[in-house]
Amino acid sequence: MPITSAGILMYRRNGDSIEVFLIHPGGPFWAKKDLGAWSIPKGQYDSDEDALDAARREFREETGFDIDGDFIPLSSLKQKSGKIISAWAVEGSVDASAIQSNMFSMEWPPRSGRQAEFPEADRAGWFSPDEARSKIIAGQKAFVDSLCEHLRTRILRDTTINLQADNRRT
Repeated sequence: MPITSAGILMYRRNGDSIEVFLIHPGGPFWAKKDLGAWSIPKGQYDSDEDALDAARREFREETGFDIDGDFIPLSSLKQKSGKIISAWAVEGSVDASAIQSNMFSMEWPPRSGRQAEFPEADRAGWFSPDEARSKIIAGQKAFVDSLCEHLRTRILRDTTINLQADNRRT
């Protein structure tokens, strides 16, 4: 049975474009990494937990924020490790500078026998889709693409609906 993970790709409107919310993993391994290191807030869940509930839980654990809204399912992605990540997009806005992440423990420095605590996410940010594609872990880039495609399709559909409604009025 593959390891399963679930996450949320939050987005907000910024003029004629959007921005997506990403987190930077905490801990010494990621401390000096930027490009290709960011992620959607996500985490593992067991088969007895609903994936969307798990994604919302992980968002809260890694950011300190509860989210609600109209969740858009994105295509699941299989990582090189075999892990399968399910994700949803939701429109919203949070203060990236105010995240409060839960902590994890690990031996640090290596082979020292000492345990140190680190936040699961040490910072967060809002990025344009192009910026996000360079920041996000390679195996998650398709989430940004999937969101952008979904929004393009929705805009085209809504424009068509509006044009059809305008045509009926004339």
